[in-house]
Amino acid sequence: MIRAFTFTSFFLLSVSIYAHGSYSQDRAKQVSAKKKLAVIHATVIDIMSSLEKPIQSTKISSPAMLTGSAELGFLYKSGNTNSGDMKTGVDLRFEKGPWLSLLNVDLLLKKADIIHDDGATHFKTTDRKWTITSQTNYSLDNKEKNYIYGNIWFEESKFSSFINQNSVSTGWGRHWYKSNNASLWGDLGPGYKRDVFKATSIEPQRTVDTFIIQAQALYIRKLGEHVELKQHFNAKQALKSSENNIYKAETTVTTKLISTLQLKFTFTLDYNSEVEADKENLDTQTAVTLVYSF
Repeated sequence: MIRAFTFTSFFLLSVSIYAHGSYSQDRAKQVSAKKKLAVIHATVIDIMSSLEKPIQSTKISSPAMLTGSAELGFLYKSGNTNSGDMKTGVDLRFEKGPWLSLLNVDLLLKKADIIHDDGATHFKTTDRKWTITSQTNYSLDNKEKNYIYGNIWFEESKFSSFINQNSVSTGWGRHWYKSNNASLWGDLGPGYKRDVFKATSIEPQRTVDTFIIQAQALYIRKLGEHVELKQHFNAKQALKSSENNIYKAETTVTTKLISTLQLKFTFTLDYNSEVEADKENLDTQTAVTLVYSF
């Protein structure tokens, strides 16, 4: 009887321990599976949340940059006749964010022997001309395709029909074409022009103010690794048909000699529709200068 009771008690105790152990293992497996699912679930959520975040393209603001160049060309001749020619100029470019400002100053000076009515020869100035042009562009989009501009121009030429000429203009422009080797800009807008005519034997000095439409185009192309072609055209069209119109075209070929020194060939056409009777409407200028970039 005692053996049967002992055997039965031992059997029940073994079954209870085995059941408890099986339950603990099942419970541990369930907890481990839940942890794995939680890790997998969290990983998927993290991945999905990272994918759901939109890629924000922030425009990097470029630092202010100032670059420039200075050019100089000089020719002096002595002997039977004396003459001297000098051409110099400065170009400055300032760029920061959507703003771009350009400043160009040019000076031309010529001197030669002049024979007066009494037969005496004097070394005098035969031409003196200086020009200032400034333009500021503001880009309207991130791709810098469209921009608005403001332009100021002043010119004084001692031996022309004018004491000085100046204009202001503002309007809209666009970067029409861009590739690795070429670019084309063009802008158009209304403006205001003032021509100060010299006094003549028939008319006194007079000043003519008129509204204009200004159109500009600039084409730049690389002809080689160290050669660049630049073509600039500017037209100031008066609204009145009887007023003076100004058309300028300049072709420039620049060859790099060293990293900061270039040789520059420039051919310029300058046309005024209203000049004195003894003056030509078209002036041409050819120059070869050395350019130092900084």
